[in-house]
Amino acid sequence: MAVYKPTYRDKETGTVKTQRVWWYHFTFAGRRIQESSKSTRKTIAQEAEKKRRLELERGFNDIEDHRSERIRTIAELAKAFLEGYKLRHPRSVTFAEYTMKHVCKHFGNAMAVDITDTAVKDYQTKRLKEKAAPKSINDEVGALLRLLGEQGDFIRAKLRRARALKLTVRTQVARAFSEEEKEKLLAAAKARRSPAIYPALMLALHTGLRDAEVLGLQWGRLDLLKAVVTVGDSKTEAGQGRTIPLNSDVLAALVDHSKWFLKKFGTTHPALYVFPFGKPQPTDATRPMTTLKTSWAKVKKDAGVTGRWHDNRHTFITNLAESGEAGDETIRDMAGHVSKQMLKHYSHIGQQAKRRAVDSLVKKQAAVVVLEQVSNEAAKESAKVEVLH
Repeated sequence: MAVYKPTYRDKETGTVKTQRVWWYHFTFAGRRIQESSKSTRKTIAQEAEKKRRLELERGFNDIEDHRSERIRTIAELAKAFLEGYKLRHPRSVTFAEYTMKHVCKHFGNAMAVDITDTAVKDYQTKRLKEKAAPKSINDEVGALLRLLGEQGDFIRAKLRRARALKLTVRTQVARAFSEEEKEKLLAAAKARRSPAIYPALMLALHTGLRDAEVLGLQWGRLDLLKAVVTVGDSKTEAGQGRTIPLNSDVLAALVDHSKWFLKKFGTTHPALYVFPFGKPQPTDATRPMTTLKTSWAKVKKDAGVTGRWHDNRHTFITNLAESGEAGDETIRDMAGHVSKQMLKHYSHIGQQAKRRAVDSLVKKQAAVVVLEQVSNEAAKESAKVEVLH
């Protein structure tokens, strides 16, 4: 034990005086520790030194006491996690909130100490029974294990050894809809009662906007007079703020939608959302519609077409590439891509376009052959004329 009261020299009198507060000092791992106990009582200072020694020894040997964290509920940990996540990753906070919602639904009242590898596997099974996608479940499990910190690392290692950490994700091959499929989808969408699905589908097919970009679109970013849409918050930095011209087809659909909107809400104020919140019919234009999932599923069923909503974006980019009117830079600018690799991933040049490309080579070769034949015949005729002369 080494507790003491430091001394100091009074500036006015020059005499040496003793402080009222006790300090402690000791050597730990080759370092001198010298700190105030913040107390005027020697017994308290001695206890403070013991506690400080214990803290350093536990930390040095990686046996820090985390029991207070382990008795917190998953709901409490999730709330604290989201508070920090919103500040660090504001663009993807919706995804984080969606993931935590499912985790808390099953584990909200459970204490962290109760979460084991068996509990995680049971969670995977329950979510599969709820028809959740394997990828979504993997994301949720990953978020849960991050909440648990070191305990989560331990569970992750056990699950990895048992080859149960991640569910097998079915690889979905992106596709572009054919012209016939597009017509069927648009016809089915136009026939639905939902006022949003048809103009939203037109936007996706003719501008390549992502799902979240469509739902988050406000009237202030949609200029019907200049026929251009400006994207707000986006998945990527390259996507945010990009401008996309509106062709006559999508413009007509949006003009009709604006007429419905004016009749329903009385104004297309810049801050209002183009696709308002409300179910089964829109009621609050100050909030965006949350999903098109149900309407899209019904449209596909009515049209007899299979595919994801995101395939509309693939279709837009593929059609641009096939048109021959847009170079890679133009496509990347409108789609919000940042690399050629992403462009290659999204652009699915159709078989007909490929056929036209290779056929054009044959036509060029054939034209050369014909030209050579004509030239040869002209040369022969010219030679005959020279002989006659």
